[in-house]
Amino acid sequence: MEKIKVAILDDYQNVTHNFADWNSLSDKIDLKIFNEYIGNDNNLAEQLKDYDVLCLMRERTPLPKELINKLPNLKLVITSGMWNASIDTDALKERNIVYCGTDTKIHSTAELAWALIMNSWRGLQTEIQNMKDGNWQTTIGRGLKGNTLGIFGLGKQGLQVANFAKAFDMRVIAWSHNLKKEDCKKAKVEYVSSSDLFKMSDILTIHTKLSERTQGYINKDKLKLMKKNSVIVNTSRGPIIKEQDLIDALNQNTISCAALDVFDQEPLPAEHILRKTKNTILTPHIGYVSVEAYEKFFNGYLKAIEAFLNGEAINQII
Repeated sequence: MEKIKVAILDDYQNVTHNFADWNSLSDKIDLKIFNEYIGNDNNLAEQLKDYDVLCLMRERTPLPKELINKLPNLKLVITSGMWNASIDTDALKERNIVYCGTDTKIHSTAELAWALIMNSWRGLQTEIQNMKDGNWQTTIGRGLKGNTLGIFGLGKQGLQVANFAKAFDMRVIAWSHNLKKEDCKKAKVEYVSSSDLFKMSDILTIHTKLSERTQGYINKDKLKLMKKNSVIVNTSRGPIIKEQDLIDALNQNTISCAALDVFDQEPLPAEHILRKTKNTILTPHIGYVSVEAYEKFFNGYLKAIEAFLNGEAINQII
């Protein structure tokens, strides 16, 4: 039996073989691991045109219709998790390409959101750098107790963060387009209006999905509603905030800090203005990057390929 060609994209840390036993399929697949972001669609199509299977790490490399139609051998697409907004599912259906996912039960994104909240509120990044520079106690941090955490999107991640906040005796409020008062009552979180979410939050953390309704929802008008000493944290998707409006708000001291794990363009270019914007804490989209998550993702790839080779599909999305 001829081996099928499998490509694993965007393994930035080069850990594919650390988290799954790929040797178990060595007689059935030819495996290629791409450690660098390829980017350009034409270059990507040229490099991937011979592959039967693509394994995608979240939304690092989009799979639009134009690219799918340039991949004549493609038979199976596997994404980490069970939802990937950067894949054109209609184009996969048109080609009868099997589309599967992996286990998504992870807590690392909510944990990172809380780490960014703590870092920004206590000024840890500044003091860590000051210690390296030979200084001592140059800032005054703020306590969380009694302050208000606003959650934009009270889904799985938002609920986890809400529970963290309660442990610190914070007031927790929430709003999103689909959020119901009954859901807030069940979670013991205060339901507020959209405008009150921005006006009342000392810390605003974003956990809603990117959609037509949420893209660019947080703009200059929303940011102007926020308190001058407030913090905004985004571990969801970059385009939910209008990037230039956020940069302007930081430069004009409209808000005190932005802690961001996600961006309009990823990887974030080395010379991007956000890297130089004051009062920012930036991480390279690592909300889902943890040992526990990677064990689920890479083993999920392996199991989906094994099933496919046996004429089956597991965790099938379409």
